[in-house]
Amino acid sequence: MTQRILVSWSTGKDSSWMLHQLQQRRDVELVGLLTTFNEEADRVAMHAVRRELTEAQADAAGLPLWPVMLPSPCSHELYAAAMSEVMARARSEGVTHVAFGDLYLTDIRAYRERQMQDTGLAPVFPLWGGPEPGGSARVAPRGPAALTPALARCMLDAGLRAVLTAVDPVQLDPSFVGRPFDAALLADLPPSVDPCGENGEFHTFCWDGPMFRQPIPVQVGERVERGGFWFADLVPATTTLAR
Repeated sequence: MTQRILVSWSTGKDSSWMLHQLQQRRDVELVGLLTTFNEEADRVAMHAVRRELTEAQADAAGLPLWPVMLPSPCSHELYAAAMSEVMARARSEGVTHVAFGDLYLTDIRAYRERQMQDTGLAPVFPLWGGPEPGGSARVAPRGPAALTPALARCMLDAGLRAVLTAVDPVQLDPSFVGRPFDAALLADLPPSVDPCGENGEFHTFCWDGPMFRQPIPVQVGERVERGGFWFADLVPATTTLAR
C-alpha cells in the first residue's frame, strides 16, 4: 500500500537527507514539505531561514511548500490550533503519514508520537538508527556515538551541501556559524558536539544535494546574536556557495 507522506521540513541537512531516502522508495508518494514560520519575521522557526529560500528548496525538490504561520511569541494553545488545522487539511488531501528527521533522541520521538496521536495520521522516522552501508536507512536504533559520524559522512559523500545557520554558543563557539557543513567542519568540532548537531548545538540550511533538481543560490550575510543564539543571515544569491 502506498504511503502518502507529508515531510516535516526544517530546511536543514537532516530533513533533506530524509527527503532523499523517501524519494528512493517505491511505496511512498510525497505530498509536500511542512514548515513552521515565525509570522512576524517570515523566517523558519529556530533556523531563521528566509521564506524565499525555503520556497526555493521546495521548488528544487519538486514539491509544494505547506507553510504554517505562527505568531511570536507563540503559546502552546496557538501552536496546537495551527497544527490541528494543517493536519485536518492533510487528512482531507489523503495524506496518511508525516515524516520526521529525528535520529536517536527518544524523548523527541515520543513527543512527536504524542502530538500525532489524535490526528489520524501516522508518524514515521526514516532516519532513525542511521545509515547502512550504501546509504539506506536502518530501522533499529544504534548508539549515537556510532550513528552520527557515519551519517554525516554518508551525507557528504552523496553530495549533500549545507551551511550552519544557527549555533548555540553554550555548546559550540559562535565562529562556526556561517561555515559550510563539510569534512573540515566535522574535523574541527569539539568532541562534546554531535557531528549532526542532534543535541541542538547547531542548525543548517541545505542548498544542494541528490534530493534537489538544482542547487539553491545563496550567500552568507550578516552574523548576529539574538535570543541566546548566533545566526548567519542567508540571502538569495546569483551564484551558489563554493562546494
